Amino acid sequence: MNRLEEKYRETVKPALIKQFNYTTPMQAPRLEKVVLNMGVGDAIANPKLLEDAVAEMTQISGQKPVITKAKKSIANFKLREGMSIGCKVTLRGERMYEFLDKLFNISLPRVRDFRGVSTTAFDGRGNYTLGVKEQLIFPEINFDKVNKVRGLDIVIVTTAQTNQEAYALLEKLGMPFAK
Repeated sequence: MNRLEEKYRETVKPALIKQFNYTTPMQAPRLEKVVLNMGVGDAIANPKLLEDAVAEMTQISGQKPVITKAKKSIANFKLREGMSIGCKVTLRGERMYEFLDKLFNISLPRVRDFRGVSTTAFDGRGNYTLGVKEQLIFPEINFDKVNKVRGLDIVIVTTAQTNQEAYALLEKLGMPFAK
């Protein structure tokens, strides 16, 4: 069992049950999935860039990403419907816990001038979205092999009903929120 998963079972879940006065342990919010998304707008002109993004995403997540296609044609961006413009990965179970453990303890502290992540990025239904400006903060990425700095979106989906529940869950798991 992963370190973060064990922490959730041993300390976080009982603390949440106590804090929110749940009647059953099943009411306690838990992590459902983590979705990583990388938009590669430059792939319209140079499809090779998308291959690099897919390779980097595979290294970061430990799972092969799905290539996302454009839903609509936009003439101003020279974009046609069905063109490949990005990639995404959905992590669940053990891979999700491993990724979050790495994100909280290794990757986020490597961000320049890091003072914590925003406390307002919840969507009202217990999900948290975080944008990373460069993929270089992840330890798997070899700095010398990167040809272009790309950002990615990280969406943490929980079973929490409110922002307060989701905040309490992520804070107790060790997410470095700004004070």
